[in-house]
Formats: sequence, C-alpha cells, structure tokens
Amino acid sequence: MMPSFEQCYRAVESRDPRFDGWIYIAVTSTGIYCRPSCPATTPKRQNARFFPTAAAAQDAGFRACRRCRPDAVPGSPEWDLRADVAARAMRLVDDGLVEREGVAGLAARLGYTTRHLGRLLSAELGAGPLALARARRAHTARLLLETTDLPITDVAFAAGFGSVRQFNDTIRAVFAATPGEVRRAGRRQEPTNGAVTLRLPYRPPYDAESGWRYLADRLVPGLEELDGTTYRRAVRLHHGAGVLSLTPADGYVRCQLQLDDLRDLGPAAARCRRLLHLDADPAGITDALGDDPLIGPLVRARPGLRVPGSVDAFETAVRAVVGQQVSVSAARTVVGRMVAAYAEPLPHPVGTLTHSFPAPGALAEADTLPMPAARTRTVTALAGAVAGGDLDLAPGADRSEVEAGLLALPGVGPWTAAYVALRGLGDPDAFPGTDLGIRRSLVALGVPDRPAEIAAVADRWRPLRSYAAQHLWTVVPAATRTTTRTATRTEGQAA
Repeated sequence: MMPSFEQCYRAVESRDPRFDGWIYIAVTSTGIYCRPSCPATTPKRQNARFFPTAAAAQDAGFRACRRCRPDAVPGSPEWDLRADVAARAMRLVDDGLVEREGVAGLAARLGYTTRHLGRLLSAELGAGPLALARARRAHTARLLLETTDLPITDVAFAAGFGSVRQFNDTIRAVFAATPGEVRRAGRRQEPTNGAVTLRLPYRPPYDAESGWRYLADRLVPGLEELDGTTYRRAVRLHHGAGVLSLTPADGYVRCQLQLDDLRDLGPAAARCRRLLHLDADPAGITDALGDDPLIGPLVRARPGLRVPGSVDAFETAVRAVVGQQVSVSAARTVVGRMVAAYAEPLPHPVGTLTHSFPAPGALAEADTLPMPAARTRTVTALAGAVAGGDLDLAPGADRSEVEAGLLALPGVGPWTAAYVALRGLGDPDAFPGTDLGIRRSLVALGVPDRPAEIAAVADRWRPLRSYAAQHLWTVVPAATRTTTRTATRTEGQAA
C-alpha cells in the first residue's frame, strides 16, 4: 500500500534513503521523477506526485532523473513480502516473462484474462503489464549501453524491444536522451572480456560476511567457487548458460555477468538479487521483530542479517532433498556428483566452473543417483513434476500451491516444503520448525522442545518467520551446523 501524501513528502524532505524503491516522486514542473533521497531541491507540495513504481511514473509521462537514477535503486521489498497477484506479476516481469511469452503469457500464468490483469495491476501498481515490462526493458538497455560496446541495434533486441524504433522512442521518453547520449553520459568503465558489470544496491546495513559464509559452506564442485571475496557460479537461464560473479562492496554488490545470450541480462540480475536478498528492508524487519522478548536481542545484534535465497528454486528443492539426514559437506559431495553426471557442460568453462545445475528433464530420467533409493525416488518424482508442468517453481508461483504440490511428492514433508519456500521462493513467512538447528537454538533460549510450544512462539513472528529462522540458525555454533540431523526419519538438515 502507498503511504499517505504527507508521509511520502516528509520522506522526500528528509531525503530518507529507506524509502528508495518503495516510492517515487515526480515533479510536474520539470517532468522528472526521482528517488526520495535525491539531493535535488525539494519540490513544492503542489508540484509533487507519488507513484509506487518507476513504471507508473514513466507511464504518466515523467522521465528519470539523471542525477539520482531512480531506476537503479534497490527493488521494493513489498514484492517479496506479498503473495498476491500483483506481487507475483512483478516477480515474473523481472524474470523476463513478458519478453518471452507476452502479456497473454503472463496473464495465463497467473490465471487471469489480459484485460482483468491489466485493470488489477493498474489499480495496484499504477501501471499495466506492458508499462512494467517497458520500464524493465529501459533499465536493461541503459545497463547494456553503459557497460558494453554492443552496436545500438543489438542492444535494442537484447533488452527485449521488438524494433529499433520502439527502442529509440522509449529511451528518449524515459531518459530524455538518445541511446548514444545515454552511452556517452553513463560510461563508467571499459567492458571486461565480454562480461557485463553491474552495481546491485542494497539498503544498509548488510551483513555480507554472513551471506558469503553461507555460500562458502555449500559450494558444489564444478557449479560454484569462491575466489577471495568473489562468489562465482554457473546458472541455466532462459536463452542459454551464464556465469555470475558477486563481490561485496560498500553500499552495493559488484556483479559481473558472462552470458551466452544478453537477453538473459535482466533475469540474471534479478536472480542475483534474490540469491543475496538485496531488496530486503532491514529497518522494517528490526522494527517488526526487534521488540520481541525472545528473538528481539538477536535481531538488534545483527540488523544486517539477510535470508539467503536462490538462483533456481528447482535446484534448491533438489538440494533440500539431498540434504535430508546428511551433513552439509556430504550433501555438497552428492550434488557435485549429480552435476558432473547429469548437467550440461558450459560452452566456455570459467575457472573451476564446468557445469550448470541439471535440468529437471535430465534428473527425471536418471537411472541411478548417488544417494539412497528412497531419496532417489523423491528427486526423480520432483524433477518429473517440474519437467511435466505439474509443479511450478517459477518466481511468480503461488506459494500455497507449491507447498501442496511438494507435500504430494513421496519423501517430502513439512521441513522440505518450508525450506524450499524460504530459500527457493523467498517466502518471508516460511518456518521449518522441525529443523534441529532451530530447535536447539530455541531450547538454548528457554523454549521447550515440543512442537506445540515452538509453533506458538513462532506465531508471534508472523509474517516474518523466515527472518526469525535465519537468526535462530546463527545461534547454533558453526561446528554443530555442519553435522546436525533432525530427529525425523525422512527429512532435515540444519540450514
């Protein structure tokens, strides 16, 4: 929901960066829209208009400020927190679905007619699906213009535009400049070995050390590597393979993308943001959980702690099944063998990276997997459900439907379903309460190790139980985290 005009205007008056990405201010006297923290002179009240998305401001005829670059702010955490149609649509638009399947494909994926979806998004977000996709294309185009030497015609089609004329008209409308002028004005660096380098901003504070430690503990040979402070991994995208390199910096994460097809640039950047949970609102989380008598001290002590996500929910689901009843290091070994045996090799290996994660179809047809027969049946059933379209794990999937679909699979119980929701789908309210690490942490905090007691305590943390779970996992000593098993027979591993 949009804050009131007075709340929005006070945020602009104080240049509060916490509102960047939540709201956008447009100035009728200049025709420009900005982020709330823009250092420009605060406009008069009668000249200010507020929008929930950059697309809505652009659709209303405003162009992006060249000083504060409002299209480059952290995304709104609202699209992660909410599970309604508008939020699901935003996640699918960020994943490039409109470019691949059109508005009709987006509407079909969400179960609505195109007309009704347009009305719904216009009412909720201030812009319809075409305007939302147009804003995403403009942002991708600016990144390509600034960070590559691609001919402008190639930039147009790589960004998702249907014609060069449409591309030129959009760039002029959004940035009040030609594509060539955008390239000359925004050039910050020379291209590096054909890769595209981006800055992925976040709302501080950000506990990068914790996030990188989580990734380091789970590196799968051939799929991921850690080079100093740079995390690198291979990934399957919609039009080809890619390699993502992520390095923490002051106020942003440096992201370098080596892509087989530049049409995957926008979705690849969105996956990086989801993996590192860069769109989170740490101040809002602290406000919501910081006063709780049990979890509050943990939240206040580490306000920058994020919930690590995933670049691929299917991969997360498979790794969750593999990790049932085994240590983190053992799960890494098993997944590494699966990658070597069933994944397609990268066309151009990078460092130690040789393969992306296996496709659902490849695992569904696997004869043998390096794990017990029961878990093998679970993985092949999971892969078959995804490959056959019976289980949707896309960013805009309905979370309740995913949970039901997972629980219908053999060998999948509440722990696995909650873990996939938390890591794979970015559900802010998933809570794997049977996890041994969480249970041990709660016992250390004085909560009896009984399901009813744990559920009652966790209910206090709705709708942000995922953040509470992440803080509880940090209570468990590192040595214990890598060896714990749950008491249940079929599921569980401290995350």
